[in-house]
Amino acid sequence: MRITHGIAPVVSQPSAVTIGNFDGVHLGHRAMLRRLVEAASQRGLVPCAITFEPHPREFFAPDKAPARLSSLREKLQMLGECGIAHVHICAFTQAFSQLSAETFIERTLVAGLQARFLLIGDDFRFGARRSGDFALLQARGAQDGFEVAAMDSVTLDALRISSTAVREALAAGDLDLAGRLLGRPYSISGRVVDGDKLGREIGFPTANIQLKHNRPPLTGIFVVQVRGLADTALPGVASLGVRPTVKENGWPVLEVHLLDFDRSIYGHHVCVDFLARLRDEEKYPDLPTLVTQIGHDVNHARQYFLNHSESLLAAKQND
Repeated sequence: MRITHGIAPVVSQPSAVTIGNFDGVHLGHRAMLRRLVEAASQRGLVPCAITFEPHPREFFAPDKAPARLSSLREKLQMLGECGIAHVHICAFTQAFSQLSAETFIERTLVAGLQARFLLIGDDFRFGARRSGDFALLQARGAQDGFEVAAMDSVTLDALRISSTAVREALAAGDLDLAGRLLGRPYSISGRVVDGDKLGREIGFPTANIQLKHNRPPLTGIFVVQVRGLADTALPGVASLGVRPTVKENGWPVLEVHLLDFDRSIYGHHVCVDFLARLRDEEKYPDLPTLVTQIGHDVNHARQYFLNHSESLLAAKQND
């Protein structure tokens, strides 16, 4: 997959283009990407997705921006898996935020990507003060020689599939609904980094997964599986939160205890799939009480994998 940056990328072949933040690459995004790839194939074009970094809401109001569902690396990987051959990343800066809709069309879509087909969501707005819309794109398409199509919302049981809906499900601890909206278990990927080694000292060694953003969309104690260390996913139990028993005013940390696993994995890049929520994160009066609770969590995770062994095996075979 080719990755470009800037206002006016240089391409050698005309493109079929879609535009969006694609946070989480949920089933609504995947339906749009599938339609784009089909249109590109029919017209002999390169399927291209334009996305933004950072998220525009992170730029305008970082303290109020929604928690990210995926890092840029995760998003790029999922876009590639959906058949996108070219991702153009627009750096969302002060200058870019002031770019007019007309200039964006001229420099990025027409001169840069040589767009011949453009697919957008039904609520898409763009350009300074969100002045660009479907009508403007249609008018410019007729002038500059590109087709414009709109994608209707995709729903699940009458619920509009959106990144907001996924975030709300995760915040409520409804991993089943989040997984159905995403079309896969919610996951976080990252590199295993050094921690404070407390888990090993208390008998439950953990892998500390580097988080790309300080505010994850969910917190608590979870049953997880970890991909990237073996041919099959490894079972585990994870804590995602600020660890109030051992830290005062700590940053969010993702720690995973792998069941029946004892191997150094520092530096490995792994993907943690969240399968079930066990409980809220809690502050305990002392370390022995915390250790006792961790033991209960591990037992509950083992029971989960015993109860779901057949369904997990079927999911692995379908991957």
